[in-house]
Amino acid sequence: MGDGEPRVPTAIAVTSADMALPPQDERTLPAAVLQDADRRPLEQVLAELQTLVDQHGHVIVVCSQAVPAGVERRLHTVRALLETDRIALFRPPLPPLGIAVLARQLRQLASCDLGPGVLASAGRLLTHYLHAGALLGSVARLDRVPVDLKAHARSWVPGSQFGVVAHPVPQLVKIGPEAALAGPEFGTSLLVAKGQLAPDWVTGTLAPSWRVQGLREAALPAESADWWGTARLTEFCAYLPDLSVLYQLVTSVRRSACHWCGIDVIGDRCVFCSATPPDHDDGAGDGRGGARDRALGHRRDPALGRRRERRALTG
Repeated sequence: MGDGEPRVPTAIAVTSADMALPPQDERTLPAAVLQDADRRPLEQVLAELQTLVDQHGHVIVVCSQAVPAGVERRLHTVRALLETDRIALFRPPLPPLGIAVLARQLRQLASCDLGPGVLASAGRLLTHYLHAGALLGSVARLDRVPVDLKAHARSWVPGSQFGVVAHPVPQLVKIGPEAALAGPEFGTSLLVAKGQLAPDWVTGTLAPSWRVQGLREAALPAESADWWGTARLTEFCAYLPDLSVLYQLVTSVRRSACHWCGIDVIGDRCVFCSATPPDHDDGAGDGRGGARDRALGHRRDPALGRRRERRALTG
């Protein structure tokens, strides 16, 4: 923290109470919960967000792509009515449990000396270090991950189970003696949320194969069944739990001022005003990871998973 008046931390908001995970450490700030934003009177939600802006200066709303369309419309309406660039709506392509984990990581970082633009941009960076998936009893209605016809046919066999990773790289295997999913190459903790399917394979097979350094349980988000296409599931997410590692990742990225609103950001887009640099020519839109990593100004070190590098990150 710098000199002068204490900085008021940026508010991290979620769209339901089950997306506000318990604190990871003593520095994790509480989440602002915008419960039933599409069902409550517009004036009430408007006043709630206005209060958050007044108290915190900036608000980052992290929400799943599985939220009801009415929630997203309401949030955009409120942001437009307030005529402010101090509210960022962030909807990364993660399953609901991954969204909850990412929101908690931002709540951890909100206690540090990071400006709101850098913190909001950090959400895009940290998604690359989340491995989110589920154990499913059926993939018949799964449309978030490619499913071939053979897997669809097997889905109708009683007792079939499937291991699925939706992010960062889609994977799908039928559970059996040789079933395995590629995991992170660096040390992580694993969060497990049990639905209507026993988590035995996740806790007994997946966790050891991913060499996770900690295993915790959480309540299954209400949006998970819709996202995965079935209630017969156990959702999981591997993540970096250590605040010092998260902070090191974020502060190692080059910062720049948004040419439109002037706020400091990392990467190629301001999450608050959605402006991109006028000279942005890194190949955005071609869908290739190389362009994405160049835009982030971040060089992913394949040795991040090595014990020596992890010690360096944690100091």
